[in-house]
Amino acid sequence: MSKYNIAILGAGHIANAMAEALNGLKEKVNCYAVASRTKSKAEDFANRWGFEHTYGSYEELVNDPNVDLIYIATPHSHHYEHAKLCVEHGKPVLVEKAFTANAIQTEELIALAEERKVFIAEAMWTRYIPARKIVEDVLNSGVLGEITHLEADFSISLTHIERLREPELAGGALLDLGVYALTFSSMYFGDGFAKMETTCEKYETGVDATSKTTYTFPNGKKSIMKTSFVSGPKNEGEIFGSKGSLYVRELNNYKQITRRDVDGNDVEDYPIPEQINGYEYEVLACIKALEQGKLECDEMPHQETLEIMRQMDALRKEWGVAYPFE
Repeated sequence: MSKYNIAILGAGHIANAMAEALNGLKEKVNCYAVASRTKSKAEDFANRWGFEHTYGSYEELVNDPNVDLIYIATPHSHHYEHAKLCVEHGKPVLVEKAFTANAIQTEELIALAEERKVFIAEAMWTRYIPARKIVEDVLNSGVLGEITHLEADFSISLTHIERLREPELAGGALLDLGVYALTFSSMYFGDGFAKMETTCEKYETGVDATSKTTYTFPNGKKSIMKTSFVSGPKNEGEIFGSKGSLYVRELNNYKQITRRDVDGNDVEDYPIPEQINGYEYEVLACIKALEQGKLECDEMPHQETLEIMRQMDALRKEWGVAYPFE
């Protein structure tokens, strides 16, 4: 097929990262269109990143017959509505994480996409990056001995960002930051934990501010995960075994992978493949899936998206955190 016409729905902060990646994939994609709630904002974005078409409404975008894939870059609270709009118009869609605000929305969206035979995927970029396989290969090699537990912490002070403070926008640390710690555990330990222990401190608006969660698995392994949007910065994970550990810096897009001995001394660094900014891998995975006639990405299957959403629902229920629209 000729180049894919990629469009971005929403012209906020996260959209810029995707635009940067698309500009580095010019051999495979066209920076085709951007839509915002105001035409002027879409035009400013298009001028900055070289997009061909602009729309002042999302309805205009989904009615453009030349769009091959739409990336949704709006707040979590609006993902369901905007992804549904795309699917109802037969548009393949890549939805920024967290996929939706809760598991019920996720179930409905995936069911609709499967019914309409429309491709949909979650843009959880960590699952697409090549560095993920480096960690898997080290764990499978046995060099760490018997794996015992992992620790993951994604905490950064973001109280100045309205989207994280407000319940109406599905705010809090979990959907924005904590999802990476959950994903780190899920990718390397799986999802079949037997016990969940969790504590949470709430922000003044009622959203989750700081939480610590421990999953205990039937084989005795533990995942110890922390997240916060009022403290930090800390963004790292480490997987421990009887012969040493594997340290990862930046849970969202690995910047360093280092093997350590049992005393915590660095033994070996694993080189991270060069990249544009990390977002390109999810786009390439979507194109590959579309070319193969699939409705989901192998790297981020629907079932895994749903599993993590259910985990986050369970945590919020335990904490007593709900969004007004639920």
